[in-house]
Amino acid sequence: MINYENPKTNLIYRTKNMTETITKTKTIEKEKVVAETLNGRFAMIGLIAAIGAYLTTGQIIPGFV
Repeated sequence: MINYENPKTNLIYRTKNMTETITKTKTIEKEKVVAETLNGRFAMIGLIAAIGAYLTTGQIIPGFV
């Protein structure tokens, strides 16, 4: 499950000599997380609809010659 309250990504930067490590936290906006989730769900619905149309009609795009 996605935590919409506090989605964060940790980025680790290392210097050339690898002795010093700097950790930065990048916050992802809630709107972007929700938009990407909805986009993925609608894409899956479209894929299922395309497979269903192919199985029922035998054509990739029904009605298109």
